[in-house]
Amino acid sequence: MKFTKPSWVMHKDSAMRADDKRVSIFSCHVHPDGSRIATGGLDAKVRIWSTKPILNHASELSGRPPKSLCTLTMHTGPVLVVRWAHSGRWLASGSDDEIVMIWDLDPTAKGKVWGSDEVNVEGWKPLKRLVGHESDVTDVAWSPGDRYLASVGLDSAVLIWCGYTLERLRKIEQHQGFVKGVCWDPVGEFLATGSDDRSVRIWRTTDWGLEAEVRKPFDHSPGTFFRRLSWSPDGAHITASNATNNEGYVFIAAVIARNQWTAEISLVGHENTVEVAAYNPHIFLRDTSQSVTAHNICSVVALGADDRAVSVWQTKAPRPLVVAKDVFERQIMDLSWSADGLTLYAVSSDGTMAVFSFDSSEMEGIAPLSAQEQYLKRFGFSPPPLPEGYSHLSALEPAKPQPNRITPPPSPRAQSQDFGSAANAAPGGEQVHTLVAKRKPKKRIQPTFAGSIASSIPSSSTNGISATAARSSNIPISVPSTSALPLSVSQPFGTSTSSFGLGLSMGESADFPMDLDGEVRISSLDTGAHNGKGKRKAGDDLDDRLASKPRTLGGDRVRDTVPVRPLAGRAAPPPVGGAGMWAEGSVLAGRLEPPQLVTYLKATVEGSEDVFEGRNAEGDEPNEVLYVSGKQTQWLDYLPSPILALTATPTFCAVAMQDGTLTVYSHTGRRLMPPLSLGSQCCALASSRNMLMLLTISGMLYVWDVKKQAAKFPPTSVSAILGSSPNLTIINASVRPNGAPVIQLSDGVAHSYDSSLCVWTKLSEPWWAEGSDAWQGRQRTNNQFTRGAQPLAALESVISERTALDDGRAEKVRPTWWSAAMTLGHLESKLHATKALESPQEYKQALLLYAKRIADEGFRGKAEELVKELFGPVYWRPGRDDAYCPTVLGMSKRDLLKEVLNIFVRSKTLAKLGQDWQDTLKKSQNDD
Repeated sequence: MKFTKPSWVMHKDSAMRADDKRVSIFSCHVHPDGSRIATGGLDAKVRIWSTKPILNHASELSGRPPKSLCTLTMHTGPVLVVRWAHSGRWLASGSDDEIVMIWDLDPTAKGKVWGSDEVNVEGWKPLKRLVGHESDVTDVAWSPGDRYLASVGLDSAVLIWCGYTLERLRKIEQHQGFVKGVCWDPVGEFLATGSDDRSVRIWRTTDWGLEAEVRKPFDHSPGTFFRRLSWSPDGAHITASNATNNEGYVFIAAVIARNQWTAEISLVGHENTVEVAAYNPHIFLRDTSQSVTAHNICSVVALGADDRAVSVWQTKAPRPLVVAKDVFERQIMDLSWSADGLTLYAVSSDGTMAVFSFDSSEMEGIAPLSAQEQYLKRFGFSPPPLPEGYSHLSALEPAKPQPNRITPPPSPRAQSQDFGSAANAAPGGEQVHTLVAKRKPKKRIQPTFAGSIASSIPSSSTNGISATAARSSNIPISVPSTSALPLSVSQPFGTSTSSFGLGLSMGESADFPMDLDGEVRISSLDTGAHNGKGKRKAGDDLDDRLASKPRTLGGDRVRDTVPVRPLAGRAAPPPVGGAGMWAEGSVLAGRLEPPQLVTYLKATVEGSEDVFEGRNAEGDEPNEVLYVSGKQTQWLDYLPSPILALTATPTFCAVAMQDGTLTVYSHTGRRLMPPLSLGSQCCALASSRNMLMLLTISGMLYVWDVKKQAAKFPPTSVSAILGSSPNLTIINASVRPNGAPVIQLSDGVAHSYDSSLCVWTKLSEPWWAEGSDAWQGRQRTNNQFTRGAQPLAALESVISERTALDDGRAEKVRPTWWSAAMTLGHLESKLHATKALESPQEYKQALLLYAKRIADEGFRGKAEELVKELFGPVYWRPGRDDAYCPTVLGMSKRDLLKEVLNIFVRSKTLAKLGQDWQDTLKKSQNDD
């Protein structure tokens, strides 16, 4: 088994200061073809990600296919659930805004996401808003074959929608508490729901009546965020979350048997309530040499719990196959298996995703889906008839499969080709209205934008499918019966379609090749997909921008090599500020020098091979900057003054010139900010993510947030840290992603500027090496502290190397309390420094070391003060006391307090203090 946690899968809150602040992810679901996964989070967005970069490290590094495919922003509240339809063409999402949204593929919706820098590689539009819930929608589920869609919520209602017309069929209101989970019987005979009324109820799909009510294992179940339950692929069992044994003291998942509807089997082992259960979509054979019979099959189910652990069970074994503990920092919210049954995805309220990839040998006995379909026929259940005129398959004959071809799944569509509208009475009282646009003979239908504006989204409050829905769904596509087969697209009417990000094609037929490893090509388009008749078809001009090479400024110029030579003949212009800036009494006069003027400079964009180059002419020719990708010049620009320094990040490029001007470009060569006149030449130029820092030779320090086009703080002078000694110099200047400058001096002291205190602060200094047991200077670390995971440790390592600290401190005679005082002082300083550098990993490490040291020393006063600082006001609730912030560096203070108290209760002197505060913490959580 392989385990990975892709850090780039995240939902962000735009209201928070830093761009990398994670918010909770509540749901995830893998697309039936396994190529993408959808997530829903606290940011009220649905995000669609490629799975290949998650599972393949080489793909992750190369950026192909793109990691983020699409961001969907129509919800106005946190998205609590996302579920793909079995056909793969529709995505359902439920939110706090009481709406179930159905999303459909839209080739015209690609491009930049409104109000952000994100770009949608593929487009999804809101096909229909399903209105009916009166409170938060907590879970949705598609029935087998997408015949129905069920949604549940905090209004205690279960709503049944038609999976074809998307009209509401039934509202069930028999639960007496919040409904937080729903799943379908794979046979199609029953529907199961889990509620805070401490019951799981089984409903018949024939008349939507109550079949059974299971209460026994839920009598003492506590309240949880979700009660996600799952039905086994053989139809024999339901595994329900949030069950207990022994009057609530043992947390279990209850296994409910079909027909008897009793829960005699329990999955025991989690230390806190089970939040979600998810069955592997495949049945497994106990003996692979035997046939598929009831006695020879078993299932695999995964559980996620509030103890931050994930377990995987096989029904033939009494113990779990896998138990992964402390995978997350907070509880698990949702689980999803890939269609091949070999990959398990889990998401947590800490805002991260974990992925477990199993080998086929670890999942021994896995049976093909065809065996499951054959087995389920033994139940003899006949599903209700479909609405008249509707099918998830095309009315055309299926196209013959061809090797290495793939097509998107079809949208459910009306098979009738008659123009106009018609109302057909379907079984069960459904009124099916269809509206199909009339096509003139021999004329191509142009792609039509439909949906990305709220007013144009069809609502479930109208009867039938609206014109928008019919137009977007009426795309004839041939699909073979087995989804694993390579497929081809058939477009006899020339209507536009898209193969999940493969792009547009207007030909009679379009065949899209797959990558050699069988993954769907997402980031590129096979421009040879046009037919070979030689004539351009109407609509082909839409893809000219994809088929032809885009024109760029300087892109046709052959790139040449420029030798790096110093330029001594070009004198610097006088400073803009005049002689007053360099008065004889200035403590910085002559101590900060500009970089040497050379013929060639370059900066490489982190995470790519793109290069930002600067070229200073030796004669009267103009100076120029170029942005180069591979061997191709993307753009160039000419500058009026020689280039002193340049820098580049994945979001911008910047160049500082000899005349004291700073220019900032985007990666397409567009000026993001006006030219900045700084009054004197650049001494140091640095960048990190969206932050740009410049230090002038006059000692003025500037830091800007390029994305927001604003300064992080007013310009400040480095004279406060540099003026104490005439021999003191700056050896390195950099900036952190949060905008904190890091200035390292020749005496080994590292400083940063605190904009809230309006003063320079010390991050670290050689003094702590004299007696602190927490000094990390001897560890070999990556000194790329501006972007590294442990910037403070790297900083102390650089200090040790530069100041040549020795190990002779033990030979000196020290006072009695020397080591304790120095260690505690150093750790307290590190807590402030890690907050300034926004390094949560190092903050937590320093906090726990600090807690252990004061516990070992028995300093009760320091311990009580630390506990109260982390706990905050006793009766604090969100919105009550704005002066108290419940988090530090994105981590919950009370979660950190739990770990600190665990250290205190194990000490000899602070055990009572730790136990008392543990009780207080538990009471406050129960009140929540």
